[in-house]
Amino acid sequence: MAFLTRINDVLSALFCAFFAYQIVYLLIALFRRGKPLPPAPPQRYAALICARNEEAVIGNLIDSIRAQKYPAGLVDIYVCADNCTDGTAKLARAHGAVVFERFDTLRIGKGYALDFLFERLRASGAFPRYEGFFFFDADNLLHENFIAEMNKSFAAGNRIVTGYRNSKNFGDNWISAGYSLWFLRDAQYMNNPRMQIGTSSVVSGTGFLVARSVIEKNGGWPFHLLTEDTEFTIDSVLSGEFIAYCGGAILYDEQPTSFRQSWHQRLRWSRGYLQVLRKYGLRLVGGMFRGGKRGYACFDMLMAILPAIVLTLACTLLNVGGALYSLIVLHEPVFGTLFAELLRWFGGMYVTLLFTGSVTLVSEWRHIYCGSFRKVFFLFTFPLFMMTYLPVSVAALFRKAEWKPIRHSVSKTLSDLRDAA
Repeated sequence: MAFLTRINDVLSALFCAFFAYQIVYLLIALFRRGKPLPPAPPQRYAALICARNEEAVIGNLIDSIRAQKYPAGLVDIYVCADNCTDGTAKLARAHGAVVFERFDTLRIGKGYALDFLFERLRASGAFPRYEGFFFFDADNLLHENFIAEMNKSFAAGNRIVTGYRNSKNFGDNWISAGYSLWFLRDAQYMNNPRMQIGTSSVVSGTGFLVARSVIEKNGGWPFHLLTEDTEFTIDSVLSGEFIAYCGGAILYDEQPTSFRQSWHQRLRWSRGYLQVLRKYGLRLVGGMFRGGKRGYACFDMLMAILPAIVLTLACTLLNVGGALYSLIVLHEPVFGTLFAELLRWFGGMYVTLLFTGSVTLVSEWRHIYCGSFRKVFFLFTFPLFMMTYLPVSVAALFRKAEWKPIRHSVSKTLSDLRDAA
């Protein structure tokens, strides 16, 4: 029926209208290069790590912080061993970190653990020593120049800085590769062009730096939604903060390999986006009408928490609803047309995601540590991985999600990663 085609034409037009600006981002990233930052005098920082049963990986992270090409005496490491039942705290201390153990089964989540760390730092008198705080997850590894590069951006006046998020297990399977390619795309083709045009970047979970003055302004870490990083990003943008991107600060983290684990993680993310949208959505819409860079940043952030998968969900529901209406009310079965329209929509999405993944894979090829065959093979599964967000997004509308620790077991050093290449 023609009305199904019209529905999909309208949805396609909306999709293009909302996300056409990302084509400009792509062109900026491909054809412009950011200006290198000059060397900067070293400043004193604290590295904050929240860990729950992470004895398999936390030692490598602490060692990679100690191995930085940056004055070792200017970086102190603090670990919150959060409801741990293993040897995380003991191992972290053995590697030179200051460890605070937290046991609280009511306030569960990374946001509460971070607030606990800041309370301990203030109580001990250590908080004022630091110009800024790095935020890491226990499964992270840092490139040797990570802190030196972030320090350059910080010295340039940026009070919040996020880095280049890479993966240490891209080649494990189609799930880890899907995550990895998407995070690389976020870094190079979203945050990089944002930085070049002077609008705020998005903090993505880990590997970022926040000035002490921002923490003081916020009264610690009052961000406790399921996606506390997104909440922090949106709150910062709405309060007038600029979030910088530092492409030379490279961090590696571990991606899930189990679909069940991935499902629960992305269910939490999707539910968290809905929480953030409910809390900040109206303010973001109002901020868009202020105009200027701040207004544009509000639009950009709204698109970041209202992803394309929402339009895909709308496409599916409207098409199925239209087909049922035609069958029940008009007595005209249109299942052949319905199948064709859904195939057209999902086929278009597959091609779009394949193009996005291809550009990212080619430009970031030398940063991806696995064999060439697996890089290319997982390119073609990347759109399928992204499409699995559709059932996750549907489930997030109806199912309760809660923070659960992700089990990490990929114990690799930087040398291990480079040998794998």
